[in-house]
Parts: sequence; structure tokens; C-alpha cells
Amino acid sequence: MNHADLGLLGLILFALVLLSAFFSGSETALMSLNRYRLHHLAESGHPGAMRAQRLLAKPDRLIGLILLGNNFTNIVITQLATYLGYALFSEAGIAIATGVLTLALLIFAEVAPKTLAVLHAERIAFPAAYIYVPLLTLAYPLVWLVNLMANSILRLVGVSADEVDAQPMSREELRSVMNQASGLIPRRHQKMLLSLLDLDKVTVEDIMVPRNEVIGLDLGEDWDKIVDQLAHTPYTRLPAFHGDIDRVVGIIHIRRVFQLEQQGQLDREHLVAHLREPYFIPEGTTLNQQLLRFQSERRRIGLVVDEYGDIQGLVTLEDLLEEVVGEFTTDPTAHNKDILPQEDGSYIIDGATHIRDINRSLGWRLPTRGQRTLNGLLLEHLEMIPEPGTTVLIEGHPIEVVQIKNNAIRTARARPRLPNYRPQRPER
Repeated sequence: MNHADLGLLGLILFALVLLSAFFSGSETALMSLNRYRLHHLAESGHPGAMRAQRLLAKPDRLIGLILLGNNFTNIVITQLATYLGYALFSEAGIAIATGVLTLALLIFAEVAPKTLAVLHAERIAFPAAYIYVPLLTLAYPLVWLVNLMANSILRLVGVSADEVDAQPMSREELRSVMNQASGLIPRRHQKMLLSLLDLDKVTVEDIMVPRNEVIGLDLGEDWDKIVDQLAHTPYTRLPAFHGDIDRVVGIIHIRRVFQLEQQGQLDREHLVAHLREPYFIPEGTTLNQQLLRFQSERRRIGLVVDEYGDIQGLVTLEDLLEEVVGEFTTDPTAHNKDILPQEDGSYIIDGATHIRDINRSLGWRLPTRGQRTLNGLLLEHLEMIPEPGTTVLIEGHPIEVVQIKNNAIRTARARPRLPNYRPQRPER
């Protein structure tokens, strides 16, 4: 065999190795595509993404086509390399060709193209899809026969190739995706999206105004006092009751009061007549459910009741939305008059403040399971009514009891987490 023929065979061998690399790399690239991004690009009209999505809709056919082409190419490479090795070095050339071919295929037709495909999946998969779509049409009878035999074997072990698992993302997987996308999404928007995922974990008791802090309109008071309260209230809606919040009769909108005043009809009788029926929320209702109910019932305020019908607190639509968008202020502590920063870096906190509000305002991680207020959290840890000056360490935060009133912690001084604090691991 002359040198020209050997050169031609070497060139063909090189081309076949490139073809094998194409099959290996494109297979890895297509299988490495992000299915959600692929769907988005296909919906946006990206031609390569549309073809790739169509190929991946039937993965058994795609894999059959790729493996058929790749195996055929590798077999031809093996035969050709063996022939060249024998022609150049006689019988010893067969062993040389085997060793060189194994190393060459491993590096140039497997590891290198597949690594490149993983790193740049879309740049390889989308152009490859233009080749595979017509190639699948041409080779369909052979691919169909191969898949028929392969799928028959799979059915014997209870696997059906027709059931493609869409693998929808779970809430925690979506949370991980959001955390990884921090460089692409503004931090504030990221926090809002993560807060939406938490709406199913938070209940109305976690954000409600406790009943002892609910400001309402006592219809049993003197009329002049009622008018004065209506004139100076900072709220747009108030629960109206007789003597006690448990005897609530309705919700008054301040806009109605202004209308009655303009019409010269502002008196007790007309005020009661314009009350809207109170809206009650069972305790344990998640914020996601309550948001939908507020929307369907066209309500903005509700009273949380326990299993006995006793009112536990009040929830507004604004409170619920703040769980998603955050407080309507730029200062993290300005919105909450119950958290007062001190010059030494500590905070004087009202004992009735919700732990979630403290964590959100200060960026802390006090435990939210169980007790919901700072008073309840401290009493749970101390297991007694403490004396002023008692200090307890909770999640690395030194918290000192400042004032006790009516067997409850009225105020406490909390400090930032100690820098050398290490959480204790539970004993096994």
C-alpha cells in the first residue's frame, strides 16, 4: 500500500474520530440541558431549542439514534485502525493500534467532548439538533427496530419508555434555584420570591395583632368619645363591639364615617347601620390560603378565632402583604416602635413583639417554633417568672429581662449574636 493510500485512510480515521466525538458530546449536551430553560426558550421561538425539545420528548428514539451512529462509527474506527496498524507494523501493529486507539478514543472521543458539552450544553446541543432531526427521519426504520427490541426488554422489568418523568421542582429545589440566582435577580426581588414560597409554612397566628393589642370601637362608650376616636384613629377600618372584643358586631370603614358626616347623619344609629359583618379566620390558616380568601371574599381585615370561637387576634391584608414585600419603610427598625436601638448596640424590645418581627427587622434567627412572642420565648427558656436583670442566652443572643408587669415580661434588652457562639449539637 503506497503512502497516498495510507494518508487517505489516516484522514478518514481522523474524520471518524471527530464524528465519534460529535455523537458523544452532543448526547451529553442534549441530556444536560436545563429542561425549564429549554421550555422557556422554545416558548420564545428559539429554533434550536424547539428542535431539541422535540427530540427530548422521545428520549428513547434520540438515544437509539445517537448510540446507533456512535457504535457504528467506533466499529469502523476499530477496523480501520487495525488495518492501518497491520499495514505499517505487521502483526505487532495490531497491538500498537489497539493501545493507541483506546487512548485516543478515550481522550478525543469521550472525555474531552463530554466535558466540553457539560460546560457549554446549549452551544453544542442546539446546533446538533439541526442535524439529528433530519437524521432521525432518514434512519427512523432502523431506530424504530432497535427501540422496539430495547423497549421490549424494559417492559419485562416493568419499565415503560412512554412514561417520561417531567420531574417538577419541589419547593425546596425551587428555593435552591432562587438562592443560586442571586447574581441575576435583585436581592429585594429574590427575598420577595422566597417569601412567597414560605406562605404555606406561616399561619395567621404568626402575624396577627394579639387580642390585647387590638384597637376597636366600643359602641357602649359615650358618643362624644366615639366621635373623638373616629376623628383621630390612624386606621381605615376598626372592629366595633359592645364592651368586649368577643362581642364584636361588625367592621366600620372610616370612609363611611366621613360620608355620614358630610350628609349630616353621623349618629350612633346610622353608624351601626353601616357596619359590615365581621369576617372570622380559623386559627391555623396558612397565609397562602388566607390571601386567596381575602381576595375571593373581597376583605382586608379579619378576626382570628380558636376552636371555641374566642377571638385571638386581628389580621389585615397589609400584614399579610408585608410578609412578601417586607415592611413599607427603608429603615429596618423604624416601622416597629417596639424595637428601640440603643447607643451600645443593644435593643430594648417590648415583650409582646412577635419573634418573626424581631428576626425580620434585625436579621436575627431566634427560634420561631412554639412560642410566638419574645415574652413567651423567654418564659419557655427560663421556665419561671424571672426577676428583672435575669439574662438568658438564646441562639447566641444575650437577652436581659428589664421589666416585669402582671406576671409577664414587659420589656427586655437583646444584644446581637456573640461572635464566638457555636450552636450546641444534640446529644445522640
